[in-house]
Amino acid sequence: MNKLQCISPVDNSVYVERALASENEIDSALDAAAGAQRAWRCTPLAERSAIVRRATELFTGRREKLAEELCWMMGRPIRYAGGEILGFAERANTMAEIAGAALADIRLPDKTGFTRFIRREPLGISLVIAPWNYPYLTAVNAAVPALLAGNAVLLKHSAQTPLCAERMVEAFAEAGLPQGVFQFLHLDHGATERLIRAAEINHIAFTGSVAGGAMVERAAAGRFIHVGLELGGKDPAYVRADADLEHAVATVVDGAYFNSGQSCCAIERVYVHERLFDEFVARAVELVRQYRLGRPDDPATTLGPLVRAEAADFVRAQVDEAVAAGATAHIDASEFPMDRRGTQYLAPQLLTNVHGGMRVMREESFGPVVGVQNVRDDGEALELMNDSEFGLTAAIFSRDEQAALALGDRLETGTVFLNRCDYLDPALAWTGVKNSGRGCSLSGVGFEHLTRPKSFHFKVQP
Repeated sequence: MNKLQCISPVDNSVYVERALASENEIDSALDAAAGAQRAWRCTPLAERSAIVRRATELFTGRREKLAEELCWMMGRPIRYAGGEILGFAERANTMAEIAGAALADIRLPDKTGFTRFIRREPLGISLVIAPWNYPYLTAVNAAVPALLAGNAVLLKHSAQTPLCAERMVEAFAEAGLPQGVFQFLHLDHGATERLIRAAEINHIAFTGSVAGGAMVERAAAGRFIHVGLELGGKDPAYVRADADLEHAVATVVDGAYFNSGQSCCAIERVYVHERLFDEFVARAVELVRQYRLGRPDDPATTLGPLVRAEAADFVRAQVDEAVAAGATAHIDASEFPMDRRGTQYLAPQLLTNVHGGMRVMREESFGPVVGVQNVRDDGEALELMNDSEFGLTAAIFSRDEQAALALGDRLETGTVFLNRCDYLDPALAWTGVKNSGRGCSLSGVGFEHLTRPKSFHFKVQP
């Protein structure tokens, strides 16, 4: 029997082992979803929303257990792991709250002798393919709005975090969700591609790498179905001359190194006005040195391992190449005893004397490293921030809201932050441009990607 194994980054032990779904099990799941969705779409929205809220309450009630599982599956420090469960609740409850207005019929102005309106209908079955780095937050973005819109959902999680799919489905089942409406499948890559091609699938929400997104597009080509892709990032921050420096340093450092930098919207490159540059670097280095790299199950750890040794070696290679090309590394890895080449335990790093030709400033690192570059003015900062194949978020630090808005209008990105970063507000549209993907999740706009419009044009007979 084919199996998946979750190798824990804590100690490289096998933490979870699960059988992969057989072709018969996949077919049964599709049949069950199709049958259940026909009834679910007719369930009143108030009842759907109530089930989502009950499931969320059950889910958050298991926060301690879920946090421990997260720690062991993907390596987030135990002191922070529970925060993802609270984030799940915020997003799920927000979407339940705004679903009524977002899914309501669109009524047109009165026209004598006619009744006209536009109704939003569910697409059918949504396949949600979620990654390991924020396994609950990425899954909730797509799965909960899809359910609220009247779709059935099949959830395929990363082999690194298989328990996350199981725990979500368990909570919704206990909350009273009808059988077949929300199911999980443990799949390998080949089975995932075959499922994407299945005639029963009407929508795909994929979060992952650019290469993974390209695979999804190839597999779905010619099917004319909705495909949402949330891919990589190389998100920039710009610290203007008028920024609150203490706040900017603390926020940027947290945005760059939280979750060991393993976030699509982590800050990976920083541009600082030349007047603040030296002080910014000095303060940031001092703050980074305060991290404690260690086993994530140790409550004292503030910086956990990367998900696997290969990921850490990729970041090490970026840093080594940059230093060989003239970059200055400000962190001595010997200050972090757990750092070992060939392992997933990697010390944080901050680089200066960097430029856009370096891989560390162009490729997504997905690790605890950031390059910091000085700039003369807003114009230079804007040019460098836009000089990327990615466009997920961008952060500006400034006391001048109008100047930030003017910059934001010209930034090629899905979200513009002012004086914050690395955060997702579920009331706002989550989207990217360029190689960061396409489509939209969350907010009222996100429901447009989970439904199809149907127009009703009735001529009233006298």
